[in-house]
Amino acid sequence: MAVLKLFLMAFSFVFWAAGLTMITLGIWAKISLGTYLALSTNEYPNTSFILLATGAAVIVWGFLGCFSAATEHRCLLRTYGSFQLAVLVAGLAAGLSSLFYRKDIAEGFQNGLHEAIRSYAEDEEKAGALDSIQRTLDCCGVESYRDWFSSQWSKEQQAPNGSVPASCCRARKRCLHSPLPFGARGIYRDGCYSKVYNFVSGNMLYIATAALGLALMQVVGIILACLLAARIPPHAQPPGGTIPH
Repeated sequence: MAVLKLFLMAFSFVFWAAGLTMITLGIWAKISLGTYLALSTNEYPNTSFILLATGAAVIVWGFLGCFSAATEHRCLLRTYGSFQLAVLVAGLAAGLSSLFYRKDIAEGFQNGLHEAIRSYAEDEEKAGALDSIQRTLDCCGVESYRDWFSSQWSKEQQAPNGSVPASCCRARKRCLHSPLPFGARGIYRDGCYSKVYNFVSGNMLYIATAALGLALMQVVGIILACLLAARIPPHAQPPGGTIPH
């Protein structure tokens, strides 16, 4: 009993730390991938929200694990084990969704990027997200900078079909981008699709690995909670079935 209590209390502390890790991963995913996911035309599970919600719940219930082990409260131990099972399911959902949907999410950017270029002059939100991606990933257009030439925005510039946004410039000052000089000097020539695909796929893989690893940890907690609850005898009741006060 004493060894089981110590193990469960130690695991509860690790469980609480895992909750902090989940919240950190959720915030990081929201900040790092939020701009990219906003442009995707595909529907996808909100992995960052799952991680944030699960991490917050884990932190709260991690204290319950320590308390139930210290007091040897059978009902609380069973409740804690049930919660561990729920966390296991949530962690598996976050990890597997990141694995299964990462290709669909990345491929959704091809249509999303084309749509953002088409609506660049009208949709400020998508225009800002696209500018952020082009500056961050050092890219321009979908497949190449030439994707901008057929856009409505480019047609409205002083040099029709020969302009790109300032976010395509390698330097913020003295960049000739409207119209482009011969050879498209001074701008990013590579398209954004391949870079976004690699960035999102790689980071989704890290999130999936971490989420699945944290989820599998719950198996240990479920086993410890069940073993300790099974070793605690039920409270004896007096004759007549009444519960003493």
